[in-house]
Order: sequence, then structure tokens, then C-alpha cells
Amino acid sequence: MTRIIAGAASSLTLATPKGSATRPTSERVREALLGSLEARGTIDGAAVLDLYAGSGALGLEALSRGARSVEMVDNSGQAFSVCSANATRVLKSMDLPAETAQAFRASVTAFLARTTSTYDLVFIDPPYPYTEDVVAADLEALVPHLADAAVVTVERSSRSDAPAWPDGFDVDEPRRYGETVIHAASWVKG
Repeated sequence: MTRIIAGAASSLTLATPKGSATRPTSERVREALLGSLEARGTIDGAAVLDLYAGSGALGLEALSRGARSVEMVDNSGQAFSVCSANATRVLKSMDLPAETAQAFRASVTAFLARTTSTYDLVFIDPPYPYTEDVVAADLEALVPHLADAAVVTVERSSRSDAPAWPDGFDVDEPRRYGETVIHAASWVKG
């Protein structure tokens, strides 16, 4: 069971896509990540992008904690349906309009090629088997869509190499939670 941990939609349960292709971020990792972002003042009023969203738990957790909006992107039809349903539940519980949380069925590459939006906070949580080349390409494609001082997080396996951040990022020390490593960086070159 996945649930919203804190904020206006606290304790609301979320559906998760079935199957081995989706690896939901554990509650422990979400709490540590969102807690640290909240302490930095990164979440409040942020436009959030959740790439490889799965259930949308990361983006919806940020919305519950005060983000202005969230867009969730996943290429899987099942993940898209789950994100849409979870967004509807969270929006209803918080009495927010539908455009506050939107799900998109698209590859990350296609979505970033067509979006005109700018984001303050981005979660990238690709399947662990994806190569570092895929992550590097996602980061490059993301750069034109980052607001000044935007924060980007990348969730990877502890056996994966660190992401190849494009120039213009101030990279934090990675944080390890068992098999999961969270890499984070701030966009400083706008």
C-alpha cells in the first residue's frame, strides 16, 4: 500500500501499477526526500514535474505539501491510468481544480520535446535497468524547461553510476537508502 505521508492529503492511499516494470519509491525514501526538499523551501509554490511517474506518488506528495501544480509523465498505459486516478483522489481531498495535477501518457523524450512549461522541482525515477545514457539524455532535454534555482532529483540503484549532469548544475552529495540512491542538483545557470 502506498499513501501520502504528510501535508493536506496526509494518509490518503494511492493505487500502484501492477507488474514488474514499476518500482514504487518506498515510503522511507519518499519521506526523507520530500522532508529534505521541504526543509530547503523547495516545495512550497513549486511547479513540479514527475518523470517515469508510476503511481505519481512523488509529485502528488509534493502537491500535498504545498506545491502549486504537478505534471506526471509515464509511457505505460497502466501507469497513466493509475496516475490519473490518484490525481483525482488527491485533488478531491484537497478541493483543488483538475488542472492542478495532470497525467500525461508519453515517453519522457516526447514529452520534453513538446512541453512549453517551466518547472521548479523535477523528480526523475526511471526503471533501474535504464542505462546512464538514457538518464543523461533526459537531463539534457530537461534543461530548457528549468526555472532559475530549480531542483532536480534522480532516483537510481546503488549499483548504478551517478548521473552525468549537464553544465549549469550545482550537484549535492548523493543520499543512500539501502538499494536506492537519490542524486539531487540545483540549476544555477539560467
